[in-house]
Amino acid sequence: MLWTRWLVLLLWWGATSAEQQADERDGHRAEVRSDPRRQRSPPPLEPLDFGFVPAAVYETHAYYEPGTIGILFHMVHAFLYVVQPNSFPKDLIVRIIQQNMGGIKIEEWRKPENVVLLLQWIHYESGFLICTAFGIVFVVLTPIVATCFCMCRCCDNCGGEMHQRQRKNADCHRGFFTASLIATTTFIILGVLVAYAANHNVSSQIKSTRRLINTNMRDLKTFANNTPSQIEYLTAQYTTAKNKVLSDLDNIGPLLGARIHSHLEKEVVPALDAALRMAAAKVESAIKAMRETKEALENVSSALEILQEGMGKLQASLAGERSSLSNTLSDPACTNGAVSPTCNTIRSTLPQLGINADFSKLPNVNYALANMNNVLKIDLSNFVQKGYASFNDTPALVKEQTRNIVTGVKSMLDKIGNEITAFSKMFPVESSLANFTIFLNDRHKVIESFYPQVDQMDFYRWIACVTLLCTVVLILAFNMLGLLCGTCGYDKQASPTTRGCLSNTGGNLLMAGVGFSFIFAWGLMGVVTTLFVVGGNVEKLMCEPLANRQLFKIIDTPFLVHPEKRNFLPGMLFQNPNIDLTLGSMYRECYENNGLYHALQLENIFNINSFLNRTVYNKDLAKVFEGVQVDLKDISLLDRASRDNLMNFANSGVGEIDYPAYLAEVNKGVTVVDLLSFCSDLEDQADQLPRGALENALKGHASSIRAIHREQVVPLEQAMSTLSQSIKLLQRTSNDLPVKVTNILSAIDAAEYLITHNASHVVKQETKVFVQSLEGYFKQYTEWVKNSLTAEVAQCKPISNMVDSMEIVACSFIIDSVNTFWMGLGACCILLIPSIIFSVKLAKYYRRMDTEDVFEDRAETGNRDEQVCDISGNVAPLSSPYNDTLTWFPRASAPPGEW
Repeated sequence: MLWTRWLVLLLWWGATSAEQQADERDGHRAEVRSDPRRQRSPPPLEPLDFGFVPAAVYETHAYYEPGTIGILFHMVHAFLYVVQPNSFPKDLIVRIIQQNMGGIKIEEWRKPENVVLLLQWIHYESGFLICTAFGIVFVVLTPIVATCFCMCRCCDNCGGEMHQRQRKNADCHRGFFTASLIATTTFIILGVLVAYAANHNVSSQIKSTRRLINTNMRDLKTFANNTPSQIEYLTAQYTTAKNKVLSDLDNIGPLLGARIHSHLEKEVVPALDAALRMAAAKVESAIKAMRETKEALENVSSALEILQEGMGKLQASLAGERSSLSNTLSDPACTNGAVSPTCNTIRSTLPQLGINADFSKLPNVNYALANMNNVLKIDLSNFVQKGYASFNDTPALVKEQTRNIVTGVKSMLDKIGNEITAFSKMFPVESSLANFTIFLNDRHKVIESFYPQVDQMDFYRWIACVTLLCTVVLILAFNMLGLLCGTCGYDKQASPTTRGCLSNTGGNLLMAGVGFSFIFAWGLMGVVTTLFVVGGNVEKLMCEPLANRQLFKIIDTPFLVHPEKRNFLPGMLFQNPNIDLTLGSMYRECYENNGLYHALQLENIFNINSFLNRTVYNKDLAKVFEGVQVDLKDISLLDRASRDNLMNFANSGVGEIDYPAYLAEVNKGVTVVDLLSFCSDLEDQADQLPRGALENALKGHASSIRAIHREQVVPLEQAMSTLSQSIKLLQRTSNDLPVKVTNILSAIDAAEYLITHNASHVVKQETKVFVQSLEGYFKQYTEWVKNSLTAEVAQCKPISNMVDSMEIVACSFIIDSVNTFWMGLGACCILLIPSIIFSVKLAKYYRRMDTEDVFEDRAETGNRDEQVCDISGNVAPLSSPYNDTLTWFPRASAPPGEW
């Protein structure tokens, strides 16, 4: 078929199969797991914007809302569900088709398996069979009953006798029969209206059928016209991926070099930061520590000199004061018995006037101070920044070393683009679709040529259905006219033999309606039964399964059509029945407006995966990238001078200072006793002596000692405090300093080792990641092509719309209307039975009788005779239990009013 050919030609452009991509991804993950050094995942790819495929706008809306008549359709569906509540017999139909593949033969049905199938089918159709049997019985019995009824009336039976007995409840009977006939007639009118509405709906929906055909044809043309432009758009978007790859290649330095730099940075930057914390802007605290160490050493050195010199002077001053005070205590006045104990007490405290700490034995810190001055003469940050700058030049180094490779890749991508463009011109897609459009135009013209014939056939159908309804309307006319004439002409005062012409006409019209009911009822029921059997089974076996897609499951049953062909649809389209393509899956994909490539699974016929692997991303391109070589061995983060500087700082001698000796002397204090306390005690003891030269001399000594404390001890105490703080600071620094320097040098050594020994691995690893990112752009393109072919290119919504349109026309327009027609007409046929009964009963009260009952009262005897009077006035006795005489009353000349 032409349409299958041009649809298959869409396969020239497709997407890389998901299976191969999954294999590549699995292989990539396995490689990552096998390499313990690889801890970094590739950065997320920048999504490419391929725009939107030119979309086709389809006009057909395959949806039907019946409106008010839908209530009648639901009533018919409910009735059919009551008649046939069984589910769709999919398995039964499949077995019937498979066992009768070679044709139905009478002798084949004698087989047990066929007998079982027949019994199952009868069970499924039991509801239809019962209703059909009822219809056939109605058709058969109605003429027989009509014949018997006519013969019975000719024999003056079955109401044929023109005589009406007088009863006391005659008015009640007449009212009941009248109301019943009116109700029956009303329901028959409703049945006629229902049938007429269904008949009219068919004619009105035929015009909608033309609209559906026209829109479906236009949608198919839109489908054919838009597909070439959509395919062209897919091929043109290769330029987007190509330009992105070229852009990344132009920026390979910032991209690949930056990734190499970033990877190494995890090991290098901590070492650099550790060094910079001691040398550069980030290491101000370390430089401050060096300076503080130097200041502390200087403070220790100066404080030690001050203390050593000051302690000598203090010792001499205290010795002189102690000698002078001893001479004073040698005064004869101290021999006085009352003064002698006080002098002895003072004399005993003289040894306390001496120095306590001895700083002369403490080593100096000149060596450490000289080393520190040498360290600070070299700018550590300058050397570190030079190493950091050389490390940061990695992107420029990568760009310079990959210049030739980038040029080769650009030429290769241009070649690939030319191959894709050439490949897209190999298939005559546009000409094939143009031929398909011409085919659609021709078919559309052929379909339009049948419109007059369809209109003519629909007119004949409409006339036939209206004729059937007119027979019922004729009966209704007789019933309504009979009721009207009988009710209006009825006179309660008139006897049955003297009823008026209007009343008699009403009765005759009712009997005429009975006669026409017998004439037409069986024929109408025959039509109803036929339409019921056909329309009901079509609804249950075709329309409902088509609506819930059960019908597709039958067609898609494996090996249904041929015992060696698994699937029917791919075997018909592609001569390959093993493809897992079903009519149901195709309809479902088209209903969701997906692409025809995905709906027909055309990748099983034409797959361009090998073409994409050979052109878009091939092994030659991969080999080009594998040749990327970047040499980072010349990068030095810390040169020998800076390294020696750090080692000198660590070995400056700060850690060799005898801190316990310093702290021990600092903690002793300057003098043995507090001179101020000694002076206060000396003055208190002097006050205990008699006033005189001795008291004054002792107080003079106290003043001299206070002067010594003020002029010598206080400066020494300040120097000791400075020495104590500096020693403690140096002690803290000396504990951390070697460890810090060792850690810094170790981190720098590890970073340099990483650069010099692992650079090739990092470069190879990051180059692979970079190549994967370039490959990812092509994968984005191929994935976008696949998704576009699946959901946007050649959207096959017109195919599902055609199926839905056929369902709407066949089931909603025709079958539902036909079923509603036989439901209304069938109701009329069934209601004709009570209509006949009530009409016959009611006509007796409206027609003029030949004879009637007359009652005569005899006052003298008290007896009552029942007599019959004919239409001429002759009276005859009927029966009397009281006498045996017969009395005739001639009443021919008596006016009707005297009865």
